[in-house]
Amino acid sequence: MAGNLVLYKLVVLGDGGVGKTALTIQLCLQHFVETYDPTIEDSYRRQSVIDDQACMLEVLDTAGQEEYTALRDQWIRDGEGFILVYSVSSRSSFSRIKRFHHQIQRVKESTASSPSYPGSPLSSVNQSAPVPIMLVGNKSDRIAEREVSTQEGHALARELGCEFVEASAKNNVNVDKAFHDVVRILRRQRQAATRPLPPSGSSKHERRGDLSPQVRESRYRRQSSRCVVL
Repeated sequence: MAGNLVLYKLVVLGDGGVGKTALTIQLCLQHFVETYDPTIEDSYRRQSVIDDQACMLEVLDTAGQEEYTALRDQWIRDGEGFILVYSVSSRSSFSRIKRFHHQIQRVKESTASSPSYPGSPLSSVNQSAPVPIMLVGNKSDRIAEREVSTQEGHALARELGCEFVEASAKNNVNVDKAFHDVVRILRRQRQAATRPLPPSGSSKHERRGDLSPQVRESRYRRQSSRCVVL
């Protein structure tokens, strides 16, 4: 059964210590990781049902440290949808979101010029479609330590043109939503990519032979009724 499920490749990006691993493990294994153990690269799979449709999520948990920038290019190249994470209790992690977003756009634009890249999801999805990204303000349970307001999160998401949600991996608040909404966007894009295009020119330029006799007669009467003043 699992082999027949539609696969969605999601990549979790963000600064170190913002809770990327905690969100991923809460989604895939349904428990909260208390201790912080810096990640380089971990991949998880989870079978999910989203809007009554079963699918397989492949979630890549990545390193946030600067020294892994080159590796991050590869992760982005292989990914289809992205979860950009900052901590609401860390202003610095919020300020670095634009850097991650810029890297996603840069890598995807370069990949679009070579859709034959092995494993590239762009070979089957409309390349002009925006990259599905969810901005996540994690650790919303840390009320007393908050440094970034909800309004700031919404404003940044509007600026970047992506979705936004605040979440708590600890309390399992909006964790499923953060990932599932990205899958919903990907699903719509795939459906649009496989939808047949309407015949070109059918709406604007009608050939005379395509008109019914009634329509041609009506147009002839309107043209004949015009008068000329000499």
